[in-house]
Amino acid sequence: MKFSDFNLSKNADGLLPVVVQDSATLKVLMVAYMNSEAFEKTLATGKATFYSRSRGALWTKGETSGNFIEVVAMYPDCDNDTLLLMGRPVGPACHRGTISCFDTPDNEGFIRRLQEVVRQRHRDMPNDSYTTYLFNKGTNKIAQKVGEEAVETVIEAIDNNKERYLYEASDLIYHLLVLNEQMGFTIKDIENELATRHK
Repeated sequence: MKFSDFNLSKNADGLLPVVVQDSATLKVLMVAYMNSEAFEKTLATGKATFYSRSRGALWTKGETSGNFIEVVAMYPDCDNDTLLLMGRPVGPACHRGTISCFDTPDNEGFIRRLQEVVRQRHRDMPNDSYTTYLFNKGTNKIAQKVGEEAVETVIEAIDNNKERYLYEASDLIYHLLVLNEQMGFTIKDIENELATRHK
C-alpha cells in the first residue's frame, strides 16, 4: 500500500481521512488525517502518526502523553479515499482522557478487551492472579470450571432468577475465554466457525 494509491483528488487539502478503530474491541477511537509523510512514518514505526491541520505539523499519537496507538492493520475504503486503521491503544485515545473521542459506552466490546487481558495473563503469568492459577492447573481444571459455571447458569435460568443468571453467565463467559486461550483459539475463530455454519 502506497500513499500515491489513494484517490485524494476530491479532498481540497490533499489529506487522507483516517478512522481509527481498536483492533480488540472494534470500538471507533478517533478520526484524524494523514499526509504522505505521516503515512510513511506510520508504516516505518508501527505507531499511528497523523498530520495536524490546526498545527500544520506531523504528530505521532502519544508522543507527549505516552498514549500511543500501535498499528495492527490498515484497510482503504471502497473509493480509496479513506483509511481504516485498526490499532492497539496504549491508554486513552482522546485528549480528554477517555477511551474514545466519541461518547459511546466505555464497556462496548468489553468481552474482546477481557480476551486480551486473559491472553496477557497467559503470557506474563503474574502471581496472585486467578487466571494464572487456572493456567497453572491446566486444561482439565479450566474445563471443569466451565462445566460448573454452565450448570450454575442453567440452574438459575430454570429458576428464572435473572440477577443470579446474569452473574453465573458472566462467570461462564470468563472461564470459556480462559479455556479458549488454553486451547489456542480466539473469539475471531469462533466467529469464523459460526459464520461458516451460517452460510
